[in-house]
Amino acid sequence: MAQPSTLPPAAPLGIEKDNKRITTGWTFYDWANSVYPLVITSSIFPIYWGAVTADINPAEGNTVDFLGFQVPGSSLLTYAISFSFLLIALVSPFLTSLADFSGRKKLFLQIFCYIGAISCAGLFFFTKDTLTLSTFVFIAATVGFSGSIVFYNSYLPDISSEEKFDSLSAQGFSMGYVGSVILLIICLLLVTFNKELGIEKGFATRLSFLLTGFWWAGFAQIPFFTLPPDAGRAADAPAAEGGWVLNGFRELGKVWDQLSQLPNLKKFLLAYFTYNMGVQTVMYVATIFGDKELHLESTALIVTILLLQVVAILGAYLFAKLSERIGNTRALSWSVAIWGLICVAGYFVQAGWSFYALASVIGLTMGGIQSLSRSTYSKIIPENTPNSAAFFSFFDVTEKLSIVIGTAVFGIIAQITGSMRNSILSLIVFFILGFIFLLTLRGKKLREDSATAPAVFPGPPPASAVASTPSGVKS
Repeated sequence: MAQPSTLPPAAPLGIEKDNKRITTGWTFYDWANSVYPLVITSSIFPIYWGAVTADINPAEGNTVDFLGFQVPGSSLLTYAISFSFLLIALVSPFLTSLADFSGRKKLFLQIFCYIGAISCAGLFFFTKDTLTLSTFVFIAATVGFSGSIVFYNSYLPDISSEEKFDSLSAQGFSMGYVGSVILLIICLLLVTFNKELGIEKGFATRLSFLLTGFWWAGFAQIPFFTLPPDAGRAADAPAAEGGWVLNGFRELGKVWDQLSQLPNLKKFLLAYFTYNMGVQTVMYVATIFGDKELHLESTALIVTILLLQVVAILGAYLFAKLSERIGNTRALSWSVAIWGLICVAGYFVQAGWSFYALASVIGLTMGGIQSLSRSTYSKIIPENTPNSAAFFSFFDVTEKLSIVIGTAVFGIIAQITGSMRNSILSLIVFFILGFIFLLTLRGKKLREDSATAPAVFPGPPPASAVASTPSGVKS
């Protein structure tokens, strides 16, 4: 009987770390795809969704018919988000292992990018008559966005030296905030001055979705051009038994085995899972909360979202500097504690200055916690691993499952109690748990020594490995 293949997966060959052209090109994918979470997830699309669903059945409490079920319009959106991330959480570990094994990381990045961008542009056809179909298009766009992020993030340890993880991660998020703000301003001008442009407001709004898809796919060509080409397998490498699919599962199992022997990695993923449930849920429902609970005008909501993005740029760099002084986990602990206070404040907040003040604090900590979470994880995974995409798939699955649970809990509590304020307050539980789990990493060297972190793959080290030994990371 044939024995399972013991071939190591394909590894990046000869990638020069800290190459300015490569790292700058990498950050442009943040510039390209960050328009999706801003325009579609956080600002214009939720407002348009609320207007469309409210117009369908106003006499029945704004419920809508979806596949035979009567669901509140706002809850349907959160359920669609939950389903999207559950789907990508189920398939991304396998796909990333397949990408690592085949050496086709960029190809998978491109596939998910185009799925997301094309679906995003497809939302141009979203009206009350196409609600069911448009919900599935929105799900596809979300899957494309979240799927591409896995492969994008996995490039960080490949192209950067460890001491620059925090700053490069912050630079990427900052590029995303700047790029998305520019497009949001363009879309806001379209919607605000639709009469002067001679177009109907709904058409102007849907045109924003089309522009978002074109922006995403268009600017993605920069990282596609500058990132190293897929290496594939060496021409003289023996054929793998079972093909890509079977070996994709094998490599996933190997990475899973290694995760079980990296206690700090497991502790961090547990902490990230819990506090991210709160962070992502707040980010996904903030606009709906301002619209339905505070009854803010759509223009005020979009201006608030712009404020969040601008402040988030400062937050990303501020927390990167803070991590240099006190360590990654301590800086993350500070951020998580602030998020807990945000939940309390969100329960009492009213329209006016208190709402804008709270939005400023959210923006400041939003940029910091996202950037630091990505760079901290990069410092914990085994150094120079050829399976960076597979390792980041577990990071991504943790994120997606936390969004599934967080948004689902938010929607259920809001549906049962009739108030989203109760849902906001309930999120504090996630931040308390995340803070406690982060405390278990305080004072420890995040990356285990090579002696305690056995190699997963037999044979010689990959060509991209450097001669230096893994260094300890300040926690």
